[in-house]
Amino acid sequence: MRKVTLYKILGLVIGDIAIIVATFFLGMKLISEDIPGHVFLIFLFAVLIKIAIYALFRLYNMLLKHVGASEFFRICIAVLISNLILYFLFEIISYDLDWVVFFYSTPLEILLMTVVRFSRRIYRWLLSRRYFNNGHKYINTLIIGAGSAGKFVYEEIQKNDRLHNKIIAFVDDSPEKQYNRLNGLPVLGPITNIPEFIDKYNIKEVIIAIANINKLRLSEIIETVSTRSVKIKRLPLMLEEESDDYRKIVDVKIEDLLNRGVIELDNDGLSQLIRGKSVLVTGAGGSIGSELCHQILGLCPQTLVMFDIYENTTYETQLELEKRIKVEKLPTNLVVVIGSVYNYARLKEVFDHYRPQLIFHAAAYKHVPLMEFNPVEAVRTNIIGTYNVAKIADEYQCEKMILVSSDKAVRPTNVMGATKAICEKVVQYFDTISATDYAAVRFGNVLGSHGSVIPLFKKQIEEGGPITITHPEITRFFMTITEAVSLILQSAVYAKGGEIFILDMGEPVKIVDLADKMIRLAGLIPNRDIKIEFIGLRPGEKLYEELLLDVSKNIKTANNKIYIEEKKEIVNVEKYIAEINEVMDKASNQEIKEMLHQMNNAYNLDYHPE
Repeated sequence: MRKVTLYKILGLVIGDIAIIVATFFLGMKLISEDIPGHVFLIFLFAVLIKIAIYALFRLYNMLLKHVGASEFFRICIAVLISNLILYFLFEIISYDLDWVVFFYSTPLEILLMTVVRFSRRIYRWLLSRRYFNNGHKYINTLIIGAGSAGKFVYEEIQKNDRLHNKIIAFVDDSPEKQYNRLNGLPVLGPITNIPEFIDKYNIKEVIIAIANINKLRLSEIIETVSTRSVKIKRLPLMLEEESDDYRKIVDVKIEDLLNRGVIELDNDGLSQLIRGKSVLVTGAGGSIGSELCHQILGLCPQTLVMFDIYENTTYETQLELEKRIKVEKLPTNLVVVIGSVYNYARLKEVFDHYRPQLIFHAAAYKHVPLMEFNPVEAVRTNIIGTYNVAKIADEYQCEKMILVSSDKAVRPTNVMGATKAICEKVVQYFDTISATDYAAVRFGNVLGSHGSVIPLFKKQIEEGGPITITHPEITRFFMTITEAVSLILQSAVYAKGGEIFILDMGEPVKIVDLADKMIRLAGLIPNRDIKIEFIGLRPGEKLYEELLLDVSKNIKTANNKIYIEEKKEIVNVEKYIAEINEVMDKASNQEIKEMLHQMNNAYNLDYHPE
């Protein structure tokens, strides 16, 4: 037993002995001025029997930081039972001790033992009521939700010394709860009025604690709260119960603002597509690739092959998946292969050894400004890599190959977008000559991916600013990584060959608005605490991206977030590949860009950002 625990138990025992002697003595003095001559024996019997019963009721094994109603109930029962036993024992041995002594001593003993064990919580309660509060250490806080979840958050704050929140009030939409009190604090409402409450009570932090809230309602509440510069936290959603953060108070992320409700998926179709099969994911260590691996693993493939050239993130993903396989007892054989998609021989080894039936091709260079200055590598990895995967998939008669494409492939103004447009042509060409079903999935930016604005802005906020934005009017489509990957997998179910699936990304988001919300979510004020600076568009960068989601022209699928672009003329890409292989290692950057323009006239080679 640790010394600290031993000292705690010894201290409680000594305290209880003092309480037992004091309460019995006071009880005797209240009924008579004369103290019995055998008082020492009375005290000795009382101490020995009571301490033994208290130990039996585990009153010395309480976690004093987390005591609550159940611990108080145990104290009451232990004191009552010990006093009953003592009363009947003294009656049997004919000790002259009036029952009125127990009548007085019992409530006093319960009170004093409770105070000793609840002293830590009482101290925190006093602080939360501004007693002994210096006005700086504790953060004025509102809890949204006056139900069980709100009560849980309140209790967690009261017993957790690391949470320096001072709860001012609860806020709830229920008329039955408003103007009542919970844990002695007022319940305000409705939630739409929360900006007024924030101003009125000088609130610095808001915690969203509503049981069974859906993602859409959560994003609406966050949108309302984020009109003020306060820190926002929440309890995890019911859908997130399996995460390590379940029942913990976690920070609200910018992703929570973009959730557009639960995505309806064809789970039977997904299971039929993947269960028991060999699946290859290229670019498996990237943002999209790693999430693909996670979601595919949950569908129990027989073999999951992770293929990537970058070892660090691939290894991290491998560790996460291996942990899941062990904990969830999944039947999948996980394989990690390091290599590049432009290495035809290496790819062929993988296909020959593991015989993948499904391929999700996420390997690509995607950073727009970097690829403007490194077009050879963009062509080598994106175009040649996609051609190699498609060609070998045909040779090994795979069932399906799904290309992860980009909105930048639409009327491209940069090298990255031009290469992705040609990748789409590659998979559509192979679909016409192969028994394998080829398809591409096109979507915009994913929140939090490597190199995206979210981690960049977060780092800039942590460093005190400024946040740098290329243009005040620049917009982008955004989707969470989880949502994008779910729709990629669903598109794979629908793929019959040659489709370019377009994901409904919702409305485009102004990057400056995104920066503003991130600053406010951090509890700071834009352009006062964190400056926003505009630095000008970068080479090849558009003010806005296009998905060309024209509902009147595109084909609707069974999922209201997935459309299929009308098929265009199929191009024999073999001549493209031959030309690329001939000039790739000796052409200049400008010559590579001109070659891309010849292959795809939609590529605006002369585009210059304003």
